[in-house]
Amino acid sequence: MSRPAVELADIVRAAGNDFVARHRSWLTWPQLKVLLAIQRCRTAALGGHLDGCSQCGYQAISYNSCRNRHCPRCQTSARDKWLAERAKELLPVPYSHVVFTLPHPLAALVYQNKRVLYDLLLRSSAATLLEIAADPQHLGADLGFLSVLHSWGQTLQHHPHVHCVVPAGGLAFDQSSWVPPRKGFFLPVKVLSKVFRGKFIAGLRRAFRSRKLSFHGKLKPLANQRLFRAFVRSLYGTDWVVYSKKPFRGPEHVLHYLARYTHRVAISNHRLLSFRDNQVTFQWKDYAHGNKGKTMTVSADEFLRRFLLHVLPRGFVRIRFSGFLSARKRTRLLPVCRALVGIPQPEKTTAVPVAARLFACPCCGGAMTMIQQITSRPLPYFASRARLDDSS
Repeated sequence: MSRPAVELADIVRAAGNDFVARHRSWLTWPQLKVLLAIQRCRTAALGGHLDGCSQCGYQAISYNSCRNRHCPRCQTSARDKWLAERAKELLPVPYSHVVFTLPHPLAALVYQNKRVLYDLLLRSSAATLLEIAADPQHLGADLGFLSVLHSWGQTLQHHPHVHCVVPAGGLAFDQSSWVPPRKGFFLPVKVLSKVFRGKFIAGLRRAFRSRKLSFHGKLKPLANQRLFRAFVRSLYGTDWVVYSKKPFRGPEHVLHYLARYTHRVAISNHRLLSFRDNQVTFQWKDYAHGNKGKTMTVSADEFLRRFLLHVLPRGFVRIRFSGFLSARKRTRLLPVCRALVGIPQPEKTTAVPVAARLFACPCCGGAMTMIQQITSRPLPYFASRARLDDSS
């Protein structure tokens, strides 16, 4: 894939200082850290190394990446390593892609309580799948699946939802067989929607009673118990969308889906079209009108505001495993599943040390090796102007 004409880092370096100066009142320290990381990514500010070709003598400097999970340039290597591990866990069965979406009236409350309510979203959607799959009327088995939190829509507005990649079938509770779904049918989305709504709202009420929720700005009135209860009751009249795509077959298709959904940030560099006169133009898909491709132009200020809506709380785990793929069950139950569907255990591989991984010279194809490490150069940056408390 060719290098994009404009990158997120270009916008941050050009407009980041002015953006921070105008919006310091609401920017959090994690958001500032993301801007700083993207600004310094693969520059002298992070140091690097001088590499040389052993055959033709060609030399090149490579600067270090920031490795921030919100940086679009730093996700490729992390994604590839992660996908290599997931390939060992895939089963030769159809897989379904199920999406749980929170209704729009909850978006503002979720944004003000990211850590609590993102966690509740992941837990309630996973519990819904496990509960419905365990019902003999639907499947009567234990699932094993992964969930990925996304907080954005195509236009970068706040739109929290969870993508689940689920094998269309499960492990019998006595572990004696693999239970396939009924022909042409996996799990009913209408039932999933109602159970998901019930579990999330029950968790929301528990969080309120435990005083785990914060209410700011226009949401301050919801701190009143009576008004909060009325707000929660109104959620029952809102559509809770659960969408299940037609099952796809084969591990290669599953890996393709995982690559698209796991290590993504709010916008990739390849969706950025131009950055001129302080205006950012990017591509987006209009899902409401047949996935039609469109373009949108916003000011750099608005673009950065939307991007920062999706900075996760520090240490928050957005990719989670459930059922027989959960951390406490995987080692014991995954081999059972593999045996039941008739595939051998994957061979253990030895990781290659980083120092031994050579890349080819662009001139002659010879091996490039590191000649010298380059220390980082301290550069002035906008985040030094304000150190805000972590309030996410």
